[in-house]
Amino acid sequence: MNQRKLSPGLTQGRPTTCLSIVARYTIISKDIENKNQLFMLEKLFGSRTRVKILRLFYANSDSSYYVREMTRRVGEQINSVRRELDNLSKIGILNSELKNRKKYYALNPDFILNTELRSLFLKSRMTLEKKIIDKVQETGTISYLALCGYFVDDQQAPVDLFIVGRINRKKLEALLEKFSENFGQELRYTTMTSDEYNYRKEITDKFLYDIINRTKVVVIDKITDK
Repeated sequence: MNQRKLSPGLTQGRPTTCLSIVARYTIISKDIENKNQLFMLEKLFGSRTRVKILRLFYANSDSSYYVREMTRRVGEQINSVRRELDNLSKIGILNSELKNRKKYYALNPDFILNTELRSLFLKSRMTLEKKIIDKVQETGTISYLALCGYFVDDQQAPVDLFIVGRINRKKLEALLEKFSENFGQELRYTTMTSDEYNYRKEITDKFLYDIINRTKVVVIDKITDK
């Protein structure tokens, strides 16, 4: 009889954390969009730090990070990050290797539940994206809004949000600080007035055209010639 090969950390005849996670996810998936995403994921996984680490890896599945780098990215205490990295490595979700005397962690591409976990975090991320779009529009008068960088898995992009309009910067920064915690990493942004945008476009500003020519999701566009 054929037997399915299990990833490291998953053994037959023994219940595992991840199998329980998927079972619980199936039950709540229908109403997850209407509730606080971070709170639900914390309850589902049992740890805020674990949620942030997993969200980081499933949003950047080809990247690897060392402990201190990851601590900065997720904004949690280093001891908590180390503990969760150890747990996730034992389960088999993460692999690790030594490079330049540092231990780097990366997503295990052969982990048996990657598809289910990626789907879960994608759904949570999509809900958060809708919320951040709605909230950003409340910070001022916006002529153009695009999601870049983190939101389209472009790690080389200079910003994650590009906004043209008149914005209350303090409100925007407070908002992005709050959402950065939910997304598990700092959200970078740049704003321009319509006059500044037109001027930069006219002189073929390198920074502006770097954003324009990259992959992005345009949410509001009242400035592009039709």
